[in-house]
Amino acid sequence: MKMKKTSGAFDSGYYRNVFKEIGFSEEEIAARVEDTWTKLFEGPEETRIYYEAGDDMGYLVDTGNLDVRTEGMSYGMMMAVQLDRKEVFDRIWKWTYTYMFMTEGENAGYFAWSCNLDGSRRSNGPAPDGEEYFALALLFASHRWGDGSAPFDYGKQARDLLRTCLHKGEDGIGQPMWNPDNKLIKFIPNCDFSDPSYHLPHFYELFALWAYPEDRPFWKEAAAASRAYLHTACHPVTGLAPEYAYYDGTPNDTKGYGKFFSDAYRVAANIGLDYEWFRADEWQVEEADRIQAFFADIEPEDYRRYTLDGEPLEEKSLHPVGLLATNAIASLAAAGPHAADAAKLLWNTPVRTGSRRYYDNCLYMFAILALSGRYRIIKPSDAELDVDSGASK
Repeated sequence: MKMKKTSGAFDSGYYRNVFKEIGFSEEEIAARVEDTWTKLFEGPEETRIYYEAGDDMGYLVDTGNLDVRTEGMSYGMMMAVQLDRKEVFDRIWKWTYTYMFMTEGENAGYFAWSCNLDGSRRSNGPAPDGEEYFALALLFASHRWGDGSAPFDYGKQARDLLRTCLHKGEDGIGQPMWNPDNKLIKFIPNCDFSDPSYHLPHFYELFALWAYPEDRPFWKEAAAASRAYLHTACHPVTGLAPEYAYYDGTPNDTKGYGKFFSDAYRVAANIGLDYEWFRADEWQVEEADRIQAFFADIEPEDYRRYTLDGEPLEEKSLHPVGLLATNAIASLAAAGPHAADAAKLLWNTPVRTGSRRYYDNCLYMFAILALSGRYRIIKPSDAELDVDSGASK
């Protein structure tokens, strides 16, 4: 694989195409990206996770739980804006805004994390990983397509949501999604622990540029805090992270969530993409190497739940395709001998079929975008974005 550039893509404008580096042609890669999108968003049924609803809405289904989640909806919006699919983006966003956005109660201003397919809510609680993806996808949409009338005034929607995430509760109602003292994202607003896979410092760097001006310093601090947090949450030998962890990085093993399992797969992907975009933390190279080395000799059909020191437990992975996909994204940071093999494993693995396909295929699509150089920062057309009360100048 080729030597990496010394500056991140935000500064250089250069996005590595790892698939090309390992020998695939641009034509093959473009076809793979299009084929993956088609399988997830247009059919056939055994791979599809996106469905249209009425004339102007659509949703992604968690096929294992038969519900619609903010996680999947925000993921779908990010995929759509990356590939310039405005109609799909707008359909997902309108469904989200119509059914998931909460206007009353302690969580007003957030999105209900789980709904039935008809839009009725299964929960009135939010999940912060959805909110952070919604915010950046909306900012990218504003930059790519421009803002329309509400709710398609993407930039204002994003900045208002980010404001809510930080300032909720200042009037005594509800809780913020980030701890105001340590700048770390919470697992849910009314708790005092985190989820390592929620930490997206590369998103926060962009929020520090494009949020409302008074919130920008917080986001810059949050990026640094999250990078430092991952140093403590990831095991120093295996690289494995727990699903839940306390603010000091120690595992929160409530109901077994202190082990490496489904949520935690995303840590490798987040580290890889952060390194690609910003190159702000050389520890990420070591971490990517560690986690790829751990899985190098394990076949995907034998992926399991693991203790952080690498002991395999009896329970097999629910999402082996998702795990190999996120390990492949780590190749954007890795410098060790397993980076090319992780990318090749992804290339040689088809999208998942069956009832558990949703989570795997979301992570798979992100991996295809990332390793083809198509998971990009979409900047505003102007050199500088000055935001005052939601208006771009």
